[in-house]
This record gives sequence, structure tokens and C-alpha cells, in this order.
Amino acid sequence: MLREEDLLVGLDIGTTKICVVVGKVVDGKVSIIGIGSHPSTGLRKGVVVNMDSTVNSIKKAVEEAELMAGITISSCLAGIGGAHIKSFNSNGVVAVKDKEVKQDDIIRAIDAAKAVAIPADRELIHVIPQEFIVDDQDGIKDPIGITGVRLEVKVHIVTGSISSAQNVIKCCKLAGLEVNDIVLGQLASSEATLTPEEKEIGVALVDTGGGTSDIAIYSNGSIAYTAVLPFGGNNITNDIAIGLRTPLEEAEKIKKKYGCAFAGMIGANETIEVPSVGGRKPRTLQRKTLADIIEPRVEEISLLIYEEIKKSGLERLLASGVVLTGGCANLEGIPELVENIFNLPSRRGYPIGVGGLTDVVNNPIYSTGVGLLLYGFKNGKTSKRGYGQGRSIKKLFSGQKLLGRMREWFKEIF
Repeated sequence: MLREEDLLVGLDIGTTKICVVVGKVVDGKVSIIGIGSHPSTGLRKGVVVNMDSTVNSIKKAVEEAELMAGITISSCLAGIGGAHIKSFNSNGVVAVKDKEVKQDDIIRAIDAAKAVAIPADRELIHVIPQEFIVDDQDGIKDPIGITGVRLEVKVHIVTGSISSAQNVIKCCKLAGLEVNDIVLGQLASSEATLTPEEKEIGVALVDTGGGTSDIAIYSNGSIAYTAVLPFGGNNITNDIAIGLRTPLEEAEKIKKKYGCAFAGMIGANETIEVPSVGGRKPRTLQRKTLADIIEPRVEEISLLIYEEIKKSGLERLLASGVVLTGGCANLEGIPELVENIFNLPSRRGYPIGVGGLTDVVNNPIYSTGVGLLLYGFKNGKTSKRGYGQGRSIKKLFSGQKLLGRMREWFKEIF
């Protein structure tokens, strides 16, 4: 019988699907034991717009995961995303008290870095250290024990709309789930798809789902930039529905089965059957016609992502190139198209670093769900361990004062 404190549960609340991934800790490694998913209709561009529909989808996904894992789920780590997410870099400087850096000095430095003006309708989600500088020595990842008189920390701060976070928590609560923590979606995906070597020499993760494209850039082993663009797979589906004059539901099926983002990869004689609207007979069309609809939209979204990467100023540091994950990464030809546009190596990102049902989760659509488990394991957030219990100061960096924040949210909700 599994103990609840040995379980990890990740809840990926997406625009097109709700996904629940359950794992257990075995010999110091996360093992997947259950997965549940259900179509999502209550979100728009990553933000809850229909509470009842979202709650129902969460319940269905949880039931499916419980059935597969043979357990009862009562708490989870929830992913958060949407165009309301904003991020920026900051730094804090303090004097080292006893000429040797201790945990207290690190906490004070991070508190100094967090002391920035944030609008009243926004809240800190993550404060992630990038590097420490002791006196004039930079590039330090763990400064504890180093002698010096001045400690500086550079951090990446992620903020989100309080109301959007409240709605996510409320949906989970109404579905019978306690939220142990909320985690930025692309941060979770990074845990599941990127290797330490890629993070060290520079890589851009692009997680494209139904409603948004989430970007995370790593350099020198640390996260350097994050952004969310309000474009995704639904834009492609809408184009197909209009271009082929077919219902949206059928357009989504056609996209998944026959879609290709690079028209040059399509054979001249390939055909597809397209259902019509209004009871008319299905039509047979060239598959290249479909690709000619998809390619311009994917190219447009890719160019917007590329502009965002250039805006970060880190474009020349991406020696590892681009890793594509999320549902849209399954689209045939998309790595080739992105490689041409970015002039950088490109690959699909699949969940790695876990055991158990690896063949089931070997799909980019599960990157965030699996990443939530890995994030929870890394930061000591198993099912019933609560907010930061048993975590060292080193692991508190991305979740400072979460308990107080979550309590305030729950007070406002209920």
C-alpha cells in the first residue's frame, strides 16, 4: 500500500486538455504509475473562463488517473500559464555578516532582490536565483561557506494575476483537490525535457499548446528569460476549419492526423477526406492544400516566438538551439520549419528522467504534467508534505513564503 507522502501528483490545466500525472518515489527516482486526461473547454488562452466546465474536466481526469494508479488523489501540484504571466530579472546586494556566507545571508540577498514594485493585482509566483556574486567573483551557484564581505544575487522573478491564480486554485478545490503549490508551466516542462548540458550551454524551450506558446530560455545552467505569447494550436485549427470549410472538431482531427507544417515534405499524390458542414458529402482534397493552410500560420507563430527570443538579448547564446514541446510539437514538419526560421538546431522535447509508464508518457503533450512531478520531487513537494516542509534553504529559492501567499488567496476565495 502506497503512503500518501510517497506520491507526487501533477495537474496540467491546459486550454485544450486537463492532464493528471501520478508518480511515486522509488529508489530516489520518480516512477509514473497513473495518467488521466480529459478535453478542456473552460479555458481560453490558459485562463479559466468557465468554472463549472473546468471543474468537471478536472474531476474526469482525476478519476481516470485514480483508476489507473489504484489510489485516491487528494492533493496536487498545479501548473499555471496564460498571457497574464509576466517576468523580469532583478538583483539584490547585502553585506556578509560573519565574513563567511551562510544561509541567512542568502535569504537576505533574495529578499533584497524581491523588493521591487509589483502592481496590486499581481503576485510573485517564482523567485529563481540565476547566480551569486561574492565580492568580485561571479558565476557562483552555491555560495555557502565562501569567504567575502559582499553578497549579490541575480534572480528571475515570475509574477501572475492574483485573480487568475485564485481561479485555478478554486477549480481544484471544487474538484476535491488541495493545491500544494502552483508552478509556471514552462518551468515544469523544462524539468522534463531539457538536459543539464543543454541548460548549461544555452537552450530555448518552446511549449506550444492550444491557446499559448510558452518560452523559457536557459543559459549557464540557470533560467534567464520566460515569456508567454497568446498564440497556439487553436489558431491553426481555426484556419483549417475556415480554409477547408469543415467543423472545428473535424478540423482538429484532420490537423492531428494529416497536418504538416512544412509543405515541401508532402508528396504530390497524397489526398485526404474532409467532412463538410450542413450535411453535405465529404470531399477529397490534396494533402498539400492542408499544408498550404497550416504552414503560413505556423511560420507566423514561429516568427513571433523568434522576435520574443531576440527581445531577450540571448539569441546568440543558444548553442543547444530550440526544444519544441507541447501538443503542437507533434505536428509533422514543425522542427524542420523552426530550424529554417531560427537558423538554430531544433528537436522535439519528450519527457525524460522518469521510470514506470514511460511508454505512455513518451509524448510532448505530457511534458508539463511529468515536469510537475519532477519539480515536486526536486523541491520536496510530495502529496502530503505541504509547503516547504523538509526543504533546505537551497530549495526554497523558487517558493519563498508560499504558505502565506496561498493562505491569503484562499481567504479571498472562500
